[in-house]
Amino acid sequence: MKLTDIIATANHNLFRSKTRSILTIVAIFIGSFTIIMSNAINSGVNDYIDKQVESAGGDGYLEMMPTAIAENAMSAISGNGAVEYKENSVSAADQPYITDEQLAKARTIDGLESIDALHTASVDYIASTQTDKKYKLFNLNLVPRGDIHFDLSAGRKPDPESSAYEIALTEDFVSILGFKDNEDSIGKTITLAVPNTIDCYTAATHSECQRLVDATVVGVQAPGVLASGGPRANIALFEKVYDLASDGMSKETKNRAYQATAQVDPKRVEEIKAKLKEIGLTAMTIDDQVGMIRTFFDAILVVFNIFGGIALLAAAIGIINTLFMSVQERTREIGLMKAVGMGSGKIFLSFSTEAILLGFWGSVLGIAVSMLIGYGLNALAHATFLAELPTFNIVIFEPANMLVIILIIMIIAFIAGTAPALRAAKKNPIDALRYE
Repeated sequence: MKLTDIIATANHNLFRSKTRSILTIVAIFIGSFTIIMSNAINSGVNDYIDKQVESAGGDGYLEMMPTAIAENAMSAISGNGAVEYKENSVSAADQPYITDEQLAKARTIDGLESIDALHTASVDYIASTQTDKKYKLFNLNLVPRGDIHFDLSAGRKPDPESSAYEIALTEDFVSILGFKDNEDSIGKTITLAVPNTIDCYTAATHSECQRLVDATVVGVQAPGVLASGGPRANIALFEKVYDLASDGMSKETKNRAYQATAQVDPKRVEEIKAKLKEIGLTAMTIDDQVGMIRTFFDAILVVFNIFGGIALLAAAIGIINTLFMSVQERTREIGLMKAVGMGSGKIFLSFSTEAILLGFWGSVLGIAVSMLIGYGLNALAHATFLAELPTFNIVIFEPANMLVIILIIMIIAFIAGTAPALRAAKKNPIDALRYE
């Protein structure tokens, strides 16, 4: 008997008792559906986080600050604000900024491709010629050097190497600044009002200490949970804003940086972080910063997979029961097959194939229903609560993952069907033919 004949016969025999087989398939479906959906959610969440990590700088992007500040910040987050004072130690109060000496040492580290000191670019408001209204700007972000990517709804990212003042707006600013849509804003000019720190001490009104700078809109950012939350400026515009804000300060004060960014060899990130630690700088990748988000979702999905595993265990018991009953009902048939020359191996294979088919149909049903619900959920989410996050798909079905899940469930079904198949294979043909 050919393998195709065995599969066709096993599939036919499987549905002799339709109710029993369907109930067993449904039990397998519940487990496979739970596991498939949890893996699809995991893929969706991790895909979105990966995109946001890439948009914030990618694997070779580091953000760094003085170790003293980082340690105090971690103590505050953990609820342990008490830090032992050590004689001649450097505290956040002693050194809240990155020194020129530290920057010079950092630039000598092998594998560190570029490093930029970050200043605080303070902006009061943003305006355009399309409307007479002005809007507060809480955060102006820098597009650093390197192969940095972020999702765009229109246009391109600001060029870090360009001497022109370029900016990528966030979508919420497009309409309120009077532009028809994202595309309409590209190439238009916006104005940033920068408060000068020195002048604001003596100015009678706040507007008297504001200095204006124009920039060209070159792109519009797509919304993102991990995105920095404000328009992004190229280096030329960012430095211009800081120059206007810090004009009049002493050179020493003006050049102080409280943070820095660096592009490094992605394969040597941990090595470079360790070397930066030696010179008093704590560095983190974007993935480090979102690690807790990944851990949170991974923990939830592990629980879902456990429930799915329990359901599959119950389904395996159902497979054993289904096939034992099938063997019992078909005892005389098994005897007849042995009497006409069918070997024990083929009988074992026949019943094992039935078990495998139970796993196959249950997992296929699980995939079909999962995809139907998953794509519907994505569409519903994008039309409602995820309307502002068009690049976030709650579920992503990866063919390789689904194939692995099908194979695992079929293996579980095969193992569960082994005992009934062995029992069928070992039956004595004479005793089986006498069975009533």
